[in-house]
Amino acid sequence: MNDKTLPSTATKSDEAREATLMPPVDVVEDSAGITLYADLPGVSREALHVRVEDDTLFIEGDLALKIPEGMESNHAEVGLSRYRRVFTLSKELDADKVSAELKQGVLKLRIPKAEHAQPKRIQVSVG
Repeated sequence: MNDKTLPSTATKSDEAREATLMPPVDVVEDSAGITLYADLPGVSREALHVRVEDDTLFIEGDLALKIPEGMESNHAEVGLSRYRRVFTLSKELDADKVSAELKQGVLKLRIPKAEHAQPKRIQVSVG
């Protein structure tokens, strides 16, 4: 994880309220911003909730693993039914311009850098 987004720490009351799965996340930074990839298998677009409040990014999704009719599970590796991940965003990022795409269980978030944090090219004149 880079210094542009940092995982926040959940409080004990948050953990007591609801146990959740923490999806694995990759963060890639370039000169224009960051791209965040979160693995959310089993989450539909309708069950996915992505929001920014102040400088905090929330990713939450309800897991829907369906067992075919007439069958029952003998063993389950995943016992929880909700993903949740929270990040604190740097002031260098423009939270108003976040774009999101969910494809084959992977959420891709693009968060551009704010205008004031973008690299600027300076023209040099010959005198």
